[in-house]
Amino acid sequence: MRLKIAYSPCPNDTFAFHALANGLIDLEGIEPEIILADVEHLNRAACRESYDVCKLSYHAFFMLSQKYSMLTCGSALGRGNGPLFVTNRRELSNIDTQFAKKELKERGVLIPGQMTTAALLLKIAYPWIDLVEEMLFSDIERELLEDRVGYGVLIHEGRFTYQDRGLLLISDLGELWQKMSGLPVPLGGIAVSNKLDINTAEKVGRVLKRSIEFAFKNPRLSQEYVKINAQEIDLDVIKKHIELFVNEETLEISNEGRRAVYTLYKRASEINPQIRYRENIFIL
Repeated sequence: MRLKIAYSPCPNDTFAFHALANGLIDLEGIEPEIILADVEHLNRAACRESYDVCKLSYHAFFMLSQKYSMLTCGSALGRGNGPLFVTNRRELSNIDTQFAKKELKERGVLIPGQMTTAALLLKIAYPWIDLVEEMLFSDIERELLEDRVGYGVLIHEGRFTYQDRGLLLISDLGELWQKMSGLPVPLGGIAVSNKLDINTAEKVGRVLKRSIEFAFKNPRLSQEYVKINAQEIDLDVIKKHIELFVNEETLEISNEGRRAVYTLYKRASEINPQIRYRENIFIL
């Protein structure tokens, strides 16, 4: 059975999918056609139902929950951490000043895509910020360092490198969400098309869980695959990224993790009336 399986080149995804993509585990007859792309590209491709299995930002998934369901394995949840709202100038670090608000109105904030969870968390934390500009996540740091814009939201490896490169933290949007909700922040997960029959969807869940278990038991085997695809090639940064976002919640989302997903889902539906809330979104 050939399935189009799409995920991002970020270390947490390539670490989890390495064994599946390279046939190192029992695939139960699945023949994976692997597609790697930036998460916002995946979010938008999922709108066209381009893939059978797809990594999605949870924000995108909420928009597409009539077309996709979420596996209980493969999720990335942040505990006291998430996308980082940063600036390149100290005088802008206090966004409540008139100077900073003027800068925000005139030049806005770079975000890694309107459908990303980062964009949703920014809207929840700072509802008065209206002007945003989408950009490939890996280009945002460079744009800030070259002073083309004063503010940006960093995801993935950027959270480990921004300080060394001279950027200043305004807030960790995941930490703000956890303070507001008392729950971790659901960043992304692995969704399956509702066009697949339930037996196939459950099979995908079993195989992915097997792949993640293999990665935990054999972390060195995936190093080359992860490094080749990573935006940041420093091995220490890659290791920190995996340790932060691949954990027991990735292997099997907990009851607390599910509550976090549904709580953010409800909040998103309040902000965007086009998001239709659905009670049962998980498979397996």
